[in-house]
Amino acid sequence: MDSHKCSTQVERLAVVETGRRRRWTDDEKLKIVLESMQTPRAISSTARRHGISRSLLLIWRRSFEADRGDAERSNPAFVPAVVVSTAASPNALPPPAATPASGRMVIELGEQRRVIVDAGVDADALARVLAVLERR
Repeated sequence: MDSHKCSTQVERLAVVETGRRRRWTDDEKLKIVLESMQTPRAISSTARRHGISRSLLLIWRRSFEADRGDAERSNPAFVPAVVVSTAASPNALPPPAATPASGRMVIELGEQRRVIVDAGVDADALARVLAVLERR
């Protein structure tokens, strides 16, 4: 009936090492990412040269660009300022024009809405604010 016979014979089991996962330092990753950005369309060739997959290199590139963008946005920077006396330098820039006299304008929209603006308000911006307030 059944052609399969149970066997008590134990077969040999061999464990084959498929290689271990490589660990890349941040410096190595950065070097590879910068190399891939040197020339356009160099992602595949750079990945092959270093023995990594193209998708892994793209992940590293996105991470690098995100880190770089965050660093540029979050780090405040100082701008050097130089104070120069106009009497000391005949080629100095003229002083900035005097600002117009300050004045206030109060715009009342109903009993509970009031907008107070200075004389130098941008008319287009004020019009947009008033349009939004009128809709409410």
